[in-house]
Amino acid sequence: MKSRSLLPRAAAAAILAPLAVDAAVLYEQDFDLDDTANWTVNTPGLSDVTVDFHYDYSAIGVPAAPGSATTTGLKMTANNSGGVFSGFSVSPTGQSFSGDYLIRFSLWSNYVGPLGPGGSGSTQLSIAGFGTAGTSAQWAGAAAGVDSVFFAATLDGGSASDFRAYSTASPTSYPSGNAVYAGPSTNGSDPYYSVFGSTSAPAAQTLLFPGQTGVTDAGETAFAWRAVEILVEGGFATWSIDGLDMATLDLSTVTLGGSNILFGHSDTNAGASADPNDVLLNVTLIDNVRVTDLVPEPSTALLALAGLAVLSRRRRA
Repeated sequence: MKSRSLLPRAAAAAILAPLAVDAAVLYEQDFDLDDTANWTVNTPGLSDVTVDFHYDYSAIGVPAAPGSATTTGLKMTANNSGGVFSGFSVSPTGQSFSGDYLIRFSLWSNYVGPLGPGGSGSTQLSIAGFGTAGTSAQWAGAAAGVDSVFFAATLDGGSASDFRAYSTASPTSYPSGNAVYAGPSTNGSDPYYSVFGSTSAPAAQTLLFPGQTGVTDAGETAFAWRAVEILVEGGFATWSIDGLDMATLDLSTVTLGGSNILFGHSDTNAGASADPNDVLLNVTLIDNVRVTDLVPEPSTALLALAGLAVLSRRRRA
């Protein structure tokens, strides 16, 4: 005689299937409305910076970010005329995040062409991070002023270190080869980053700016909307771009100055661009920012209890 399962099929399915639980949205910003009043701009005042929290990036031929109905976002650029090593950061005023959470946003890095080698002054950085008090500039040259964890990628792949991680433990960035990095090198030419590159400027941009010719080199993240995530979980922070892990930091090794998030833009040196369109083209664009908490995945034991509860209810019926 065949034995029958103690649990009906519906109960067994309840054990095997994950519970559908939505993560709570802690903060989101699509920049469709002018939210300038609710952001703090932190700059060291060393050179020129430009920030626009309601910028129509179609003005430089950039298409809408995935999932967006508009072409407005955050625009940042720096050191395009002053010729002094500089950068800056912005944070949503008064925001605070704790525990385990996930920061997601769309990133577009753009630079003066030609694409590949880059044009005048095109080696700059797009920056994002967390754990700041939101009252001081977080950028590549901040050094003693760093109070956060932040990550940076060059616009044009023109640095020996195209992907960088910074913290209070390493305010001038962790060196290439450090264990925090997922790739064996921080240079975009490393095969680890080969999923990026071979991208042309949008046709609308080349129509507006004929010098935007060529294609990006292997390892360059520019000229495409990139899905960026910073996962803060279990005492670690992991930065990824389009699903590729870039760096993971042990947060027990750093001292955070606060609990806010940040975005920024920085130069990598003191040289300023000579291109007349630098303030338009050497830019970081951010859109669709979302911070969500992390809902723990239900354990097998809890799922089993859920199945038994279904069985018990049916037996009593």
